[in-house]
Amino acid sequence: MTTGAEDRPLARFAEARDDGKISCRLCPHRCAIADGALGACRTRRNVGGALEVLTHGRLLAAAVDPIEKKPLFHYRPGSTTFSIASAGCNLVCPFCQNHGLSQRLRAGADGAEAAEAWTAEEIVAAAIDRGCASIAFTYSEPVLSLELAEEVAAVARPADVDIVFVTNGQVSPEGAQALSGVLAAANVDLKCFDEEAYRRTLGGELSATLGAIRTWRAAGVWIEVTTLVVPGFNDSDRELAAIAAFVAGVDREIPWHVSRFHPAYRWTDRPPTDEGTLRRAREIGLCAGLAYVYTGNLPGADGEKTFCPGCGAAVIDRVGYHVRRIAVANGRCRACGAPIAGAGLP
Repeated sequence: MTTGAEDRPLARFAEARDDGKISCRLCPHRCAIADGALGACRTRRNVGGALEVLTHGRLLAAAVDPIEKKPLFHYRPGSTTFSIASAGCNLVCPFCQNHGLSQRLRAGADGAEAAEAWTAEEIVAAAIDRGCASIAFTYSEPVLSLELAEEVAAVARPADVDIVFVTNGQVSPEGAQALSGVLAAANVDLKCFDEEAYRRTLGGELSATLGAIRTWRAAGVWIEVTTLVVPGFNDSDRELAAIAAFVAGVDREIPWHVSRFHPAYRWTDRPPTDEGTLRRAREIGLCAGLAYVYTGNLPGADGEKTFCPGCGAAVIDRVGYHVRRIAVANGRCRACGAPIAGAGLP
């Protein structure tokens, strides 16, 4: 690992324009970036007609986490993942729980040159040395690290180490398609179900996230969806029912995590999500036909357990991020033999 400036890779999905600007087609912003300027995400700069990725391999976080922390409950349960992150995000969520990383570049902090530079080989070696089954691009927005993810996947695949994303899903159709060949699993944040709220409050497009979920699920990527339930923003029955209906319409076996909000970043004046609201959200999801609905950031609740959709037995018993028991064999419930959806299940 090094900390000095090095040759930066060129961004994928970049197209030169006649006016000297570069069109970046990685995400819904579709930025037109003038020479010397940055894109909206602050991770890409036009340098003399070439779009460079400033944060490529520049990791501000590298740690071992339980896969359940992502949260991915139906992908290699009980395994660990090597979590990595660079600075940057293409949304501006006022309730971001990881704003120190995701909004670092917008705040004017140096998230590229000051961070350690890792190669794909070093990242994979670190994951293997730590006994991790996967590498998770997480904490900030991994779509902005697409080029690094492709490099890491090429090294990790022969070593049977998977790539997973924890992402807002704000990616263009062509970017989503490219990532279909990289990802084994992804947890996608579906933050609300109102296009105007996505644009006005979050700075993104709801349709992009919905499209990413559909594209990746159709491509065979294991998908789980998380909604951070924020009081006064997306906690109405109508909003939660709309999200649940969409997820069930894609595939009723996609797990839906409804997670508790804690005051953070710019929304510190709102209370934490009421426990009853989370339980109500879970019931809404189950009534919509979803096979697996979980309550997040609520340790010790039944909403952390995986129940067999056939007989109702608890097939994966969890407390927090700790898996206490797995009653699954060959992907089926040990009690009744019904299939349990997932990837990498026992």
